[in-house]
Amino acid sequence: MKPVPHATARVEVTRLPDRVVQRDRLAVEEPLEIRVNGEPVAVTMRTPGDDEELALGFCLTEGLRPRAARLPDDLTANTVEVDAPDADLERIRRSFYTSSSCGVCGKGALEAVAVDAPRVEGDLTAPFSVVASLPELLRDAQATFELTGSLHATGLFTPAGELLCVREDVGRHNAMDKVIGRALLDGRLPLAGHVLCVSGRLSFELVQKAARAGVPILVAVGAPSSLAVALAAEQGITLCGFARRGSMNVYTHAGRVG
Repeated sequence: MKPVPHATARVEVTRLPDRVVQRDRLAVEEPLEIRVNGEPVAVTMRTPGDDEELALGFCLTEGLRPRAARLPDDLTANTVEVDAPDADLERIRRSFYTSSSCGVCGKGALEAVAVDAPRVEGDLTAPFSVVASLPELLRDAQATFELTGSLHATGLFTPAGELLCVREDVGRHNAMDKVIGRALLDGRLPLAGHVLCVSGRLSFELVQKAARAGVPILVAVGAPSSLAVALAAEQGITLCGFARRGSMNVYTHAGRVG
């Protein structure tokens, strides 16, 4: 039996049509303030847990070059301090994109959301049968989703399908940031020999994050947006959607899936 995740809460629910009152378990959602070099730079709604990983992954994928993350000296709740001596905080204030429904598309949009990361190269390949099975392997590892039905997840895999790390969160971006933050702490970056799998759809922000982490193959249960596909093509990332056992759509750089 899987352990009960700590980031859940009990609530009372009335089940219709029988009007049976029962206790149900929900995923916890709380704000997290991320401070860089002592200065607040962002507040994100997240599922508590792995907060240092989340802050590191967020800062890395925003180009802030983090070195370490810790709880603040004053022990302020729901706050993480990140050390990033080389961070250009003014640049990051000017360039934040917080919505995937901003209505932009095409070449102008790619220039507006340009990724300050090298194009992903390399000859990594993964078998089709393995890539198509990753969402199922990810789902089997989602302990909190099993109880609540309300969390996104990101998993880090080897090309052979070995699950190295999984993180869940109410925010799809947070789940990926946590995995990338863990990879940074484990000395795995860039992730040139790995595959990322996400539990939902693929937005351009997730492709941005994968590009900054150097991920060659990004897989999803659902569909990508048009801008996600354009950005993946530009950055050299193999983008796979609707991945299930026996079927999958490969939108960019299909040669990596054999």
